[in-house]
Amino acid sequence: MASADLERVVTQGRIARLLPSLTEQLRTQGELEKVPARVRRHMESASLVFQKQRHDLAYDCNSLRTALASCALPLVLLKGAAYIASDLPVGRGRLITDIDIIVPRQQIEQAERALNAHGWESSKLDAYNEGYYRRWSHEVPALLNRQRGTTLDLHHNILPPTAGPTVRPELLFEELREVEAGIFTLSYRDMVIHSATHLFHEGEFHHGLRDLWDLDRMLRDFPQRQPDFWQGLVNRARALELEQSLFHALNYTQKLFDTPIPAEVASEAKRGKSKFMLPAMDFLFVRAFRPDHPDCRLPLTGLALNLLYIRSHYLRMPIYLLLPHLARKAWMRRVSEKKEALENARESA
Repeated sequence: MASADLERVVTQGRIARLLPSLTEQLRTQGELEKVPARVRRHMESASLVFQKQRHDLAYDCNSLRTALASCALPLVLLKGAAYIASDLPVGRGRLITDIDIIVPRQQIEQAERALNAHGWESSKLDAYNEGYYRRWSHEVPALLNRQRGTTLDLHHNILPPTAGPTVRPELLFEELREVEAGIFTLSYRDMVIHSATHLFHEGEFHHGLRDLWDLDRMLRDFPQRQPDFWQGLVNRARALELEQSLFHALNYTQKLFDTPIPAEVASEAKRGKSKFMLPAMDFLFVRAFRPDHPDCRLPLTGLALNLLYIRSHYLRMPIYLLLPHLARKAWMRRVSEKKEALENARESA
C-alpha cells in the first residue's frame, strides 16, 4: 500500500476510533513493523492511548467492585469495558468513552447510593430531565468520578421501558460470565445481542463502523470459545425480543466484513423479515457505516443519518410520549439559548 494511502487509513481510522484496534491487529499478525515509520508512529501513539485507558479501567473496576460489594452486588460490565476486562480480541485496542454497568432494577437506587458513597457523583439535572431518566430511561443520570474524571453509566436494562421490545433483564443475569473475582460480563451470546441492540437502536453513528467491527470480531471469536454458540443465538435473541437487532448485525457484518455466519443461522434470523424494507435499510446503514471523512461519504449520507436519528427516537419511545418530549426539549433548548444570549449581551455592554 502506498504511503499516501496508509496516511489516509490513519486519518480515517482515527475518525472512526478504530486506529488502536487496527494497530493491535497488525501487531498480532506481525505486520506492524512493515508499516513506514512516519505512519507507524501515529499507530503506536494510538496504541499508547489504549494502553493507558486499559490501565485506568482496571483501577476503576476495582473501585466499582468495592462500592457494589458494600451492598452485596456484583460488578457487571457492558460493552467496551466488558471486552477489555475480559481480554478478548474484540477488546484489544477498543477505545471507550465511559464505563457501562448493569444492576437489577429493584436495586438500582441502592447501587447508586453505594457508588455515591465511594466518590461517584450523580449528575445534577433540572427537574424535567431528572424525572425523565427516573421514569422512562433504562439507566440513571450519568455518574462522574471527579477525582479521576471517569464517567459511569449505571443501567438496569439494555433498552428503555418505552421501547418496543420488552427485554426481561433477569434473563441476562442468569447467564453471567465471571472474568475476575467479583467482576462479570454478559454471556457470549448476550454480548453479541446487546452490542447489536445498542448499535441498531441508536441514532448517532459517529462510531458505527467501530461498533459493527466489534460484532464481526465477536462473531469470529465466540464460536471458537463456545462450540454451541451458533445453535442457540437466534433463539436467545427471540427470548429477549431482540431478534430484529440480531438480524441486522448478522446481515451487515456479513455484507461489510464477510463475517463467516452459518447459512442456516442467517436464514433463521431473516425469517419473517420484510423483503421490501431491506433495500431501504441498506440505503441507510451502508452510508452510516462509513467514517465521517470526505473520501468516505456517499451521496445523501446526511439524509440517511437524519432518518436514522428519527428512527432511533421512534424505536425508543411511542409517538404519544415522543412528541411531547421532543417539544419540551426544543422549548427548553430555546429558553437556554435566549438566556445565554442575554447574558452575553450584558457582559459585552
